[in-house]
Amino acid sequence: MPAVPGGTDNRKSAGTPTAPPAARRPGIGPLLAILLGCWLVPFAANAVHAAWLLPPVVLLGTASLLRSGRTLLDRVMLALALLAGLTCAAGLLFTVWPWGLHPVPVTGLALTVLTLAAVLSRRAPRLPRPGWSDFASLAAAALAAGYLATPYLRADTFGQRLNLAMVGEDNGRHPALFDVIGRLGGYLFLDADSAREHIFSGLVHYPQGWHLTTALLDGFLRSAGDPPTGARLMDHYVLWCLATFAVLLLAVTWAAQHVAGPLHPLRRLVLIIAATALALGTELPRLLVAGYPSETFGLSLSAILIALVVRPLNRLREQLILVGAVLIGIGFSYYLFLFPTGAMVLCWLIADRRRLRARPGTVAAVAVPTAALAPLIPLLGLLVAGQSEALAAPGGTPPVETYNTMLGLGAVVVAGTLVRANLAESTWRRYLVTLAVGLLFSASMAAVNLANGTQPAYYFGKTAHLVIVVLIIGAAALARLLPVPAQGSESEPRRRPITGALPAVATAALVTLAVLAGTGLVGWTGGFFHRTRGNGTWATDWADRDVRAITRSASVTATAYRNYPAIPGTVTLVVDKQGLQGYRESIFLSALQGTSGQTEPGIYFRIYDEPARTAEILRRVPRPLRLIVAAPAAQQAIDGALKAEPALRDGLTLVPLKPATPR
Repeated sequence: MPAVPGGTDNRKSAGTPTAPPAARRPGIGPLLAILLGCWLVPFAANAVHAAWLLPPVVLLGTASLLRSGRTLLDRVMLALALLAGLTCAAGLLFTVWPWGLHPVPVTGLALTVLTLAAVLSRRAPRLPRPGWSDFASLAAAALAAGYLATPYLRADTFGQRLNLAMVGEDNGRHPALFDVIGRLGGYLFLDADSAREHIFSGLVHYPQGWHLTTALLDGFLRSAGDPPTGARLMDHYVLWCLATFAVLLLAVTWAAQHVAGPLHPLRRLVLIIAATALALGTELPRLLVAGYPSETFGLSLSAILIALVVRPLNRLREQLILVGAVLIGIGFSYYLFLFPTGAMVLCWLIADRRRLRARPGTVAAVAVPTAALAPLIPLLGLLVAGQSEALAAPGGTPPVETYNTMLGLGAVVVAGTLVRANLAESTWRRYLVTLAVGLLFSASMAAVNLANGTQPAYYFGKTAHLVIVVLIIGAAALARLLPVPAQGSESEPRRRPITGALPAVATAALVTLAVLAGTGLVGWTGGFFHRTRGNGTWATDWADRDVRAITRSASVTATAYRNYPAIPGTVTLVVDKQGLQGYRESIFLSALQGTSGQTEPGIYFRIYDEPARTAEILRRVPRPLRLIVAAPAAQQAIDGALKAEPALRDGLTLVPLKPATPR
């Protein structure tokens, strides 16, 4: 990876004026008063049910102490990445201290650390003024996320919202993990034996960074009130999924701008629109539809890390701290991405080794906790939980459309990067190295699938998502090639502003329209980069979904939830005419009832054909057992199993699903 002497900064040249003098450190009295306020403020906010204001305060406080980046959005995104990684690490502390995820001690600790950091670094809180590009980036992410949220906004009943969630099977597992972490107040893998009483054992060592972060934020939203259950639990979970996808959109848009460097406002506007449109026009919205919030969180951090590796910050200390924190966040949230992003960071370390030698103490101070924490969850998952076997798991969407996206978008982006005006800059040579790392990792995952006798499938698709994010960020290379209005000079008087700007504005408008049409957001194309079976994009098909068309499984689950509350000590399962239907219905019902730990024996085993599955449920599940019978065929399967083995009647209760659901 090419070296960049002295590093680079986001839209900030090496000749930037020196920073203002360091602030004076406060005396002991004022310092103690400030530290006392760090705890009184969250206590008062929580008392008046305004704890939801505290996370923005911590975020802006963190951003005010950073000095990298020129715009307010730069500071906020860097602070967001830093806090995400540190929150994942601090979750280890939250799990063992007596207050769990309560907003008051968490905020008190955060404000105390910020105060001490300001005193030790002699930095007074300071934020740049917001600019138009900040608002444009936020508006683009908000509009795109709002567009994807429209099905939930149109849903009038819980059954309709549950039907939308049940499009993705994982939406039945992640809420349970989010719920249990919120109730227990920390990571489950630190007390695996106790956690198995509350959650499916396969999730005890699952990466839980996103779940802990959102459970923590949910506590602020509720001002530490009772954790949500049932329908409220699913609604809160969906809210955080939508918020996480909005962060991904914002992270990709910001990363593209950061990598681009200084841009004319016209080019920047086109880049913001193009990056958002590409995020919607590729397979990325599937992360929201199918229920992959952990991957979405990990991709958001990966996008920010890619930007920092491709165009490092001028301030080496902040660069090191941010890279370390983001690596920890990726390791705790979705460690599959830790391998390629770690390789990208290694390339950066080698390229900037001369800069790093100037600060050996800082390098060591960041490297030690990063090396200890970032691989912690992968090691637990691979060595303790045996999760390496999942890499060859089949499933996922057919890879043909993924190949089309990678080849089509990749060809355009690489061509733009190789233009002399871009390739002359070391930033774009670094970008090509980063893209090569992502492609190599994706190809390696495909090779793992092929070696196991299957087509590139589930986890190959995950690695392809990372490549797609890298390619969307690379759209900045194309934006830099757009013409801009000519600037006048003393020797050549400037033409009329409107006349001179018209060709550049017209070109930008045509390019923007082409991007919107090519991504399937407008026009008749259906999307060139990814098409679903309905000849549309994931985003358009999802946003146009008929929320009134409730599936049988969603109707059964909603009816069972309303009519048959959980009974303490009793395992409740749904049996339906097809084994896969009962499997999905039982997953979601147990998540809504908070009983996924008790229902595990009756859900997670590899028999899906009826009547064999129902008979196996009767044999495997400890009593007392309540079966909700959702179809006459299910009752026949039960009768047949009980006739063959009458002893299975002990401790068994059968209840018919009422009112009857459509077949």
